[in-house]
Amino acid sequence: MTVRVEREENGVAVVTLDRRHHHNAMDIRTATELTAVWRDFTFDDSTRSIVLTGAGVSAFSTGIDRSAEVPQPTSPYTIEDPLLRIGPKANDLWKPVIAAVEGMACGGAFYLLGEVEFVVASREATFFDPHTTYGMVSAYEAIGMAQRMPYGEVARMCLMGTAERVSARRAYETGLVSELTEPGGALAAARSAAAVVASYPTEAVQGTVRAVWAAREAARERALALAPHLITLGNLPAERQTELFEARGRGGRGRGAYRLR
Repeated sequence: MTVRVEREENGVAVVTLDRRHHHNAMDIRTATELTAVWRDFTFDDSTRSIVLTGAGVSAFSTGIDRSAEVPQPTSPYTIEDPLLRIGPKANDLWKPVIAAVEGMACGGAFYLLGEVEFVVASREATFFDPHTTYGMVSAYEAIGMAQRMPYGEVARMCLMGTAERVSARRAYETGLVSELTEPGGALAAARSAAAVVASYPTEAVQGTVRAVWAAREAARERALALAPHLITLGNLPAERQTELFEARGRGGRGRGAYRLR
């Protein structure tokens, strides 16, 4: 299993991305398991709120595992993107989900962070989006973050690629993160918040989640409709992406220098 689930007696469940030796990057198996986990929670009345985190302290997740093979349809009108189905809202789950972030959160991690209610992060956490560095359009990631951060902050993060990382402090100042903790403390803080939410009447909580989501859903749906076309037009061929990836260091974690803000 690449996704661990722990259920607690107080109605809180903790979902952990467990590929720590790959910085919790997601492969096809992880995507499939996440979809199944969210669907299972839909029918589990004993779980009333959920914490989502990554194993270890080096990374929440660094997105899609570059070694994962995702066959693409020959039709230019369709794109196979396994990460589109990894979030709770994509699986019609309206129980509140709180993210606990330690270390790096980048790229495809924003598919998940874009569908949680709020984010708790360690002061040492960092956020960045490497897509443009490797000749890829940041579409779904940028759309998810545009619902949480000011336009200029999202644009800068996505356009600067691996050259710059957003610090936890800056993420807090711009609204991506709602609470900062000492290193190693994000999970405990998220669990504490989840326990409070789980103690309230579940119908009221889920109705509130749905109401808040509805306020942003119309603009999000319009943007998502454009995303496949923008990716098709803007992405470099896969071979060229791989060349750039290998030349610049794995996921921005290797040789490339970056600036923290």
